[in-house]
Amino acid sequence: MALPEGFDIRNISGKFTMNKAMSGDTDTILKLQGIGYLKRLAIRNATVTLDIKHYKDEAGVEKIDINQTLTGGIPGTREERTLSWTERHTSDSLFGYVVGKSRRCQVSELDEAFLKQNWTADTIEHGVVQSYVESDTPQSGTTWIANQAWGIQEINGERRYARNVKFTGPKGEDIEALLVYDYLSPPSA
Repeated sequence: MALPEGFDIRNISGKFTMNKAMSGDTDTILKLQGIGYLKRLAIRNATVTLDIKHYKDEAGVEKIDINQTLTGGIPGTREERTLSWTERHTSDSLFGYVVGKSRRCQVSELDEAFLKQNWTADTIEHGVVQSYVESDTPQSGTTWIANQAWGIQEINGERRYARNVKFTGPKGEDIEALLVYDYLSPPSA
């Protein structure tokens, strides 16, 4: 489902599901991140709902909290992102030990050409959200990088929340994937 009128990158709060028909294949990326076949099969067959809360804290720092739920109400991972471009070490229930940082930036500040592509004029004006996550190799035993830009794209004539993903695997594999989301509703309270 397309985004509601007035929705833009300055506040991406809402409930979303990935539109698998419009999105690129993520199975290879998950495999290179060390996710086993049975978990990948479950992810491929499940509907993953993202409940996104985008806000500013008392100090005016922009934050994005994401709760994931799988088909049947099964809790998934929780992401807490502070858009300050500060590294944060965490242990993710799916991806293991990772180091990540996030920020709002102008499209021109992105290093990867793929991350700069197809954004709406208002997303370019207000800046994309960049998420850079890599495996914590000493802790996880694997090496990968997931560099993403989040924003609004026009796809098949509709405004959609989307993510451009530039993934580098353990042997230098280079994968570009577009992830497209269906808007479901405002976020949970």
